[in-house]
Amino acid sequence: MAIPRKLLEEKLRRFLEEDVGLGDLTTICTVPSGATANAQIILKEPGIIAGLEEATILLEGLGLHVKPRVKDGKQMEAGARILEINGDARTILMAERTVLNILSRMSGIATATNRLVKKVRSAGYPVKIACTRKTAPGLLYFDKKAVMIGGGDTHRLHLDDLILIKDNHLKIAGGVIKAVKQAKRAASFAKKIEVEVTTSKEAVDAAKAGADIIMLDNMKPEQIKETVRELQRQKLRDKVLIELSGGITEKNLLQYAETKPDIISLGALTESPSAIDMSLELKKVISKG
Repeated sequence: MAIPRKLLEEKLRRFLEEDVGLGDLTTICTVPSGATANAQIILKEPGIIAGLEEATILLEGLGLHVKPRVKDGKQMEAGARILEINGDARTILMAERTVLNILSRMSGIATATNRLVKKVRSAGYPVKIACTRKTAPGLLYFDKKAVMIGGGDTHRLHLDDLILIKDNHLKIAGGVIKAVKQAKRAASFAKKIEVEVTTSKEAVDAAKAGADIIMLDNMKPEQIKETVRELQRQKLRDKVLIELSGGITEKNLLQYAETKPDIISLGALTESPSAIDMSLELKKVISKG
């Protein structure tokens, strides 16, 4: 994932503007104008680093000198120094929390994603671990990129990426077969069609109607196995990708992975991520005036 630097800088500046308001009153009152400082961002717990590119772009846009000590995607231990910052002390302190929020959240998402990817790989399952659109407004780019850095799949980024027919669409369209056929008539050949189903019959109907991906939503492992067997009996399994979603956690992940789906998607990766703890520490301050 990558967007032009100027567009990314604008997104990041809006985050900072929201936090700073009309100025960091504490910093203005306690830090002399013209003071310069050297600061480092230090990990307080182990994790996969993500967000260094974004932190660098924000800080450089403020006229600070930035030197990343590692690369995004690197596993680091507690105590590691991941970023060095030099420049105007007031600017460093005003940007501190925004930069830490970005790095902490993105690193938390990347770490959680990587942990799940390693869990299924270690058990011998080639299933993709994907996120969903359950992101905080304004953070979609950052959350999805963090999943990618952690080794996961971003799933659809926007509503125009994929036709994903869910339960409410089915109610209006009149069922799986009608919904898929209508989508195939109306959509470009370049767009895949995915259908969310809750029964084996719906899965078979979706495959027969020409869906590319079938999402088995909130099914228990035994129900999933029976659905897959039915698709195999009707020689439909190889014609579709199978995605599992709903009720899947890190604890029961392998129970679902052993049903041999193609994708497992978890909203928790971006909906309620556990941030990686880190801090910004000043190492040297030169006061002027």
